[in-house]
Amino acid sequence: MVSSAVPPPVAARPIAGRREQMATRAVFLVVGLATAAWAPLVPFAKERTGVDDAAFGLLLLCLGLGSIAAMPVTGALAGRFGCRLVIVVAAIAFAIVLPFLALAGSVPALAAALALFGASIGTADVAMNIQAVMVEKDSGRSMMSGFHGLYSLGGIVGAGGVSLLLGEGLTPLAATLIASAAVIALLLASFSGLLPYGSREAGRAPLFVAPKGIVVLIGLLCFLVFLGEGAVLDWGALFMIAGHGAEPAQAGLAFTMFAVAMTVGRLGGDRIVGRLGGPGVVVAGGLLAAAGFLLSVEAPDRPLALAGFALVGLGAANIVPVFFTAAGRQTRMPAGLAVAAITTLGYAGVLLGPAAIGFVAQHFDLAAAFVLLAGAMAFVAIAGALGIRRA
Repeated sequence: MVSSAVPPPVAARPIAGRREQMATRAVFLVVGLATAAWAPLVPFAKERTGVDDAAFGLLLLCLGLGSIAAMPVTGALAGRFGCRLVIVVAAIAFAIVLPFLALAGSVPALAAALALFGASIGTADVAMNIQAVMVEKDSGRSMMSGFHGLYSLGGIVGAGGVSLLLGEGLTPLAATLIASAAVIALLLASFSGLLPYGSREAGRAPLFVAPKGIVVLIGLLCFLVFLGEGAVLDWGALFMIAGHGAEPAQAGLAFTMFAVAMTVGRLGGDRIVGRLGGPGVVVAGGLLAAAGFLLSVEAPDRPLALAGFALVGLGAANIVPVFFTAAGRQTRMPAGLAVAAITTLGYAGVLLGPAAIGFVAQHFDLAAAFVLLAGAMAFVAIAGALGIRRA
């Protein structure tokens, strides 16, 4: 017997229009806001737990572990229950968990909170990208960079807003409660435009499909880009404190500068991709991000170090949107399954990145870890351009 929860057949599904486009933008904003709200809390969380860099890196591993555990099954859940239900449940979950990141005072409590936060963020991320692919196809024009630009705008609001609230003397708990309230408000505003289905492809999607062909390369390159972005999120504030003497309340500006630059790049990204082409964007972006990591290490003062984080954001801005577009264009796998696969592979960078950076920081320092990231971004520039041409 077929469950009533199974979405209607393809022919019964209306074409997504302006309402769905606006809702997609709002959801990207919501997920970016919630994810970045964690960045200014990192120094406080490390201080409460009292662990060293290596141990804290293992704690941060829980966030990525939660994401990776949830992502592979999200495509199947969205196909059965629709993007709307999956996104709403995930968003409510991370709105509830976010304040616990400000309260957890022990290693087990913080590990559990990070795992739940990562699982809910990862679920929402896959579901919103599935919706974005369908909405973009229905629009008949490039919209992916713009959608991801709203995610970056959410990063500004989340990291910058929480940093501002902390700077004004609010407690971490009060700041996160305000962020959670903003998440719920935006979720309510976008509810009607969220898609009640998760795929336009006929047939029941399998629980998981291994990536094939060019999708593997795209996923591995996404892994490196997400590792770089995750490094700024999880370690940028600590690097500003350790390497440039910033105060904890202002250290979150590293991610804020990154997010501002990424937002500017992505909001104009569709036009940039039209002029340079996908391969050109990947080459220029990868090299610029590499230069930004090096500048953040070698800068003689805090303003130049923050400028380095801005260069990383500007360079990385349109690489992942170009990869998502390529995943939708390739023919080795159905587009929806390819998106789920590269998102999972990409977020493996969030899983392994914090622990790897913590290991390098413990045995060398954070500066050495950031130099290695510069090399990774240069590799993305070269290999990514070749891969996009094959997609």
